[in-house]
Amino acid sequence: MSNEEYNRMLAELETLPSGGITYKKINGKRYAYYQWRENGKQRSRRTKDEELELLTKQIDRRKELQNLLKQAEAEHEEAADSTYEFHCAVRIGRELERFVKPVANWKKREKYEQLHDYIYGDIHDRVFILYGLRRTGKTTLICQLIADMDAEMKTKAVFIQIQDNKSLDDVNQDLKYLEKQGYRYVFLDEVTLLDDFIEGAALLSDVFAASGMKIVLSGKDSLGFMFTENEELFDRCTMCHTTFIPYREFENVLGVAGIDDYIRYGGTMSVGGKQYNDDSMIFGTKRSTDRYVDSAIARNIQHSLKNYQYEGHFRSLRELYEKNELTNAINRIVEDMNHRFTLEVLTRDFKSSDLRISAKNLRKDREQPTDILDRIDMEKVNETLKTLLEIRDKAEQSVEIQDAHRFEIKEYLDLLDLTVEIENRWMSDYNRRETRTVFSQPGMRYSQAEALVKSLMQDEKFRDMSLAERKRVTERIIDEIKGRMMEDIVLLETKLSRKNCEVFRLQFAIGEFDMVVFDPDEGSCEIYEIKHSTEIVPEQCRHLLDKKKCEDTEFRYGPVKGKYVIYRGAKGQLEDVAGDAVDNVTYLNVEEYLKKL
Repeated sequence: MSNEEYNRMLAELETLPSGGITYKKINGKRYAYYQWRENGKQRSRRTKDEELELLTKQIDRRKELQNLLKQAEAEHEEAADSTYEFHCAVRIGRELERFVKPVANWKKREKYEQLHDYIYGDIHDRVFILYGLRRTGKTTLICQLIADMDAEMKTKAVFIQIQDNKSLDDVNQDLKYLEKQGYRYVFLDEVTLLDDFIEGAALLSDVFAASGMKIVLSGKDSLGFMFTENEELFDRCTMCHTTFIPYREFENVLGVAGIDDYIRYGGTMSVGGKQYNDDSMIFGTKRSTDRYVDSAIARNIQHSLKNYQYEGHFRSLRELYEKNELTNAINRIVEDMNHRFTLEVLTRDFKSSDLRISAKNLRKDREQPTDILDRIDMEKVNETLKTLLEIRDKAEQSVEIQDAHRFEIKEYLDLLDLTVEIENRWMSDYNRRETRTVFSQPGMRYSQAEALVKSLMQDEKFRDMSLAERKRVTERIIDEIKGRMMEDIVLLETKLSRKNCEVFRLQFAIGEFDMVVFDPDEGSCEIYEIKHSTEIVPEQCRHLLDKKKCEDTEFRYGPVKGKYVIYRGAKGQLEDVAGDAVDNVTYLNVEEYLKKL
């Protein structure tokens, strides 16, 4: 319709009477009345037969014109909408279908159920936040959910990719348009790239979710989401964190079985199957690991602090930030924590240290015995390790890293669910309690520990060995690293799954239980040894079979309901020479144990 026709009909409409005709029966006779509104009041008058026909035609014509004008306005609005240019990268329709198709048949993470329940549930006043570090499956989960929608739902779904040069106003304009077009399922990816997201996120819950849209927010800036939940979206969001990937999901989703592969590569959902050993893996090399720490962790923390409370939350880290050294400081502290883990494994308590055990094992090796670890200058090895632990490029630093910096950065690593503290308790001193830090992404810790051990092998005593002998010794020490990491993994996953229990290591004057699971409600406990071994050996159970240790444990934590050794072999029992079970010590396969948690 042309503007001339539209204006002509609008002018004609102004000449026609509004209102309508009604009829009343009085003394059995039917009379017509014309009713209309004037100055906000209802008016009515009787209409005679000679006027009724004309008035009826005029009222019908007015209704006809109103419909024609309404239709013209809709066509005009639709034409205007067709020229709308999105501010963000928006995928709808066939483009969206092509985008989600590649992952439609992939196995799903367990977090999928939480996302599914939100989209199909009866929640209409909250947004759903899917957050976690890079390569932990956030975008894949969204694509799988869209791919599973029926045809009608897909026509109402939209995936919006946020770029780092956009603002919340850009998102607001796009969502207004999409809402008017009937879109109801909105997935905003990398939303924390918006500099004003933390301060203005309530717009998404209070305006769009409240009006019936299902809003899913995702992004790798986990700390930013934590700040937002505490402020703008307090009590108006459902949180779902993807960073921690337990062994069970590592095997079920990626199809890669074995605790050693989980130790080496666990922590991301980047690839699966045979590709898993490719050096392009995130944790396949020290270099790729460092890139991941930089982009997924250090820059994550710095970006969140920059955008929270108008940069008012830097605290002790402000000077590092202002000197443009904060990202590097976070990277160094993460690596330093992992190096100190390696130092502890190799040098703790020489009478029972892993390095001394390695020395004994190498001397007893039936095929190629060697005393190389006895000939090592241990003091020099320790100095080598300590040198490697020094913060590099120190001369280029204008701000020295202090304990306050370490403490605050550790706080943020905890908030990211990247680090968890495992408690050490002492039987001789009930009030003495310390913790050790476990990384929830084992591949990151292993990659950095392995690189440190390889550097250690540059010690001059090692350089005098043949290549084959150096390789064998290195592999033996790496095996000790894996053993300690397997212990940490079991402790971490047990602690996270058995929330009603206290999970800790228990130290005695000599020796320890690698894990105690204490149930305060039942007043009982279970005791464990954790061994990176495939064989059942009586020596592994010496502490579990120590009567005094068990009596002391029962005095403090109640009856011992079970004694277990978690290892890499098949489930079985410790037996004596006659083949009889010894003191009910059960051997559990580590992969099967973890999958049942």
